[in-house]
Amino acid sequence: MTTFRTAAEIGRTELGPRPLPELGEYRPATGSESADTVLDNGLRVIAVHQPTVPMAELRLRIPFAGTDRRHAAIAEVLAATILTGTSRRDRVAMDTDLALVGGELSAGVDPERLSIGGNALASGFDTLLDVLADALTAPAYRDEEVEGERARLVERIAVARSQPSVIAREALQRHRYGDHPFTRETPEAADVATVTSDEVRAMHRDSVLPKGSVLVFVGDVEPGTAIAKIGAALAAWTSDKSAVELPDLPDVLGGDVLFVPRPGAVQSQLRLSAQAIPRTDPRYPALQLANLVYGGFFSSRLVENIREDKGYTYHARSSLEFTVRGATLLVDADTASDVTAPALLEMRYELGRLGVVPPTVDEVETVRQYAIGSLLIATASQTGLASQLAALAALGLRTDWLVEHPNRLKEVTRDQVIEAALEFFSPTRFTGVVVGDAAQLKSLRALGGVTE
Repeated sequence: MTTFRTAAEIGRTELGPRPLPELGEYRPATGSESADTVLDNGLRVIAVHQPTVPMAELRLRIPFAGTDRRHAAIAEVLAATILTGTSRRDRVAMDTDLALVGGELSAGVDPERLSIGGNALASGFDTLLDVLADALTAPAYRDEEVEGERARLVERIAVARSQPSVIAREALQRHRYGDHPFTRETPEAADVATVTSDEVRAMHRDSVLPKGSVLVFVGDVEPGTAIAKIGAALAAWTSDKSAVELPDLPDVLGGDVLFVPRPGAVQSQLRLSAQAIPRTDPRYPALQLANLVYGGFFSSRLVENIREDKGYTYHARSSLEFTVRGATLLVDADTASDVTAPALLEMRYELGRLGVVPPTVDEVETVRQYAIGSLLIATASQTGLASQLAALAALGLRTDWLVEHPNRLKEVTRDQVIEAALEFFSPTRFTGVVVGDAAQLKSLRALGGVTE
């Protein structure tokens, strides 16, 4: 009979836990050359020379906020159709031109920004830029393309809204932020169904703007050359207006957890959240490590408790969510319905224990190595580095922040991690939602701090 070892058994020897290997020599993530400038049209361009492979990676981030109720619906259709044709290329021609240089482009949108990203062989960089410029300055939004993508979006939204994770996310957003535009991550299918080509063209004209936007290039092209090529290709993309940023979010205040009934559900979705600090705060590196100790990686306290020890869930984690001017802590787990209350109890227990039983020296060193190693892995490829820099640039940070962050993590003391645990992980700072079958409500009420 075949026997299998548990994760705990795999990670241990007769002498105790298997020690982590020492980190190798730290090498800066951004290569030897980089440049950061603002073009005449107001577009910020960050170019990094990383010649590991002969490729060119682009990430364009355009602030894309709107307060109109139908903004999210029109924006979704725009993102789905911006790369389906221009005045001089149809969808097939755009795809063919990119394919000939080993390239691709894709677009997506959320309440904060419109994102366009892609890559090509370095030798095809000019073609990649030409197709991007064409989409930005002369999109067609042909009726047949808008109608086709609109129909597909309606179907996808209908499916998404039936998913427990989406239901939980929307409930959490409304609980945290009320009717703020940031909560409209998934538009209403009925609104999407009424979007017209004229509305999409008008939104592109009014909202797809260079001023306030950021384009990140990483690849096998010298930064000066890359910026010159980008400036020439996008010279016709101009406007006197600036891209629209989201209004500030209200702080997340601690309080009761909201129970959201989902009749007949066999699983419950638990989501807890608290206000955090942005990456620019000097306390951030300590908070990052404290979060890893609590629930930020597989060997964290939360995972060891409710997954490995008690088997309440397969998936549990805590993470930091970043917005343009702030951040929040998010704790999430999906559990069987009959252990919903015990799982919530243990999640709260581990929050309190992080302060009462502070992280040990070994815990701090383990998560420090994990944080530094994960960052180096995430930025080792051109694709990963481009995405990391684009996320940081949207927060107003420069490439030097990424280069210096491993050293900041190395300098964090255990006392600073303990202070962060006490300050940010107090159970009273958290609120959240539980989505599940109402039959679980009685046991949840017994815990206290749960409302309907």
